[in-house]
Amino acid sequence: MKLDVIKLDGGTAGSIELDEALFGLEPRADILHRVVRWQRAKAQAGTHSVLGKSDVSYSTKKIYRQKGTGGARHGSKKAPIFRHGGVYKGPTPRSHAHDLTKKFRALGLRHALSAKAKSGSLVVIEAADMAEAKTALLAKAAKELGWKKVLVIDGASVNENFALAARNLDGIDVLPTMGANVYDILKRDTLVITKAGVEALEARLK
Repeated sequence: MKLDVIKLDGGTAGSIELDEALFGLEPRADILHRVVRWQRAKAQAGTHSVLGKSDVSYSTKKIYRQKGTGGARHGSKKAPIFRHGGVYKGPTPRSHAHDLTKKFRALGLRHALSAKAKSGSLVVIEAADMAEAKTALLAKAAKELGWKKVLVIDGASVNENFALAARNLDGIDVLPTMGANVYDILKRDTLVITKAGVEALEARLK
């Protein structure tokens, strides 16, 4: 598939032929869902914790005699049935991550790129370079191009001035090719890829 290439100032810079295997697939929601779930589960801190019966601070003395009280038999105030007692089978620190094969993760990335291309939310720019790290200049360019919530994917490395200018702008995020992922692509309204980024993505996902 062919797509027009633009410059950061809005001018045209020819066109580019995009690989159908990356940008021409029919997006499948089930594949995207599985990859996003894998990403978000891996990012969970998993630090949730409660005090169990062995963690709460109480005397270990039997609270009352076993028989003759007319009440239930109890040995400890730490039991979950009592106020301030330990929690039974509560959450403990753990990892929420689960496995997903490399091939499937790469497939998910291809479907995410195809989803943006199919919806018309994919923009290819010649380069994401700036002579000066001026946030105002980038903000003006983004406004003229109609960018609101965008993810910019560059080549192997990101231009330092462009990254610094984008850092203070709400709605513009910049990633190198190796940082491209399904969740960040789907979260933004527009996906902007440089020509170097397209080449690097094609090399990475073939």
